[in-house]
Amino acid sequence: MEELIETIVKALVDHPEDVRIEEVETSSTVTYQLTVHSEDMGKVIGKQGRIAKAIRTVINAAGTNERKKINLEIV
Repeated sequence: MEELIETIVKALVDHPEDVRIEEVETSSTVTYQLTVHSEDMGKVIGKQGRIAKAIRTVINAAGTNERKKINLEIV
């Protein structure tokens, strides 16, 4: 799942070397904390959060077989 998020985000940003993903897992949820360069924050979030919502939709669809709720936090 981290590779999927990384592939999507690195295609969007100007500083792909600064993309970091950290996984925090509990019994019922998996949270991915995405950190990008400060100049790229707007590109990842998008206008009115549309890009971030689209990324969350893709990872939720890809993670349906994990039986856990998947969250994406953009730090």
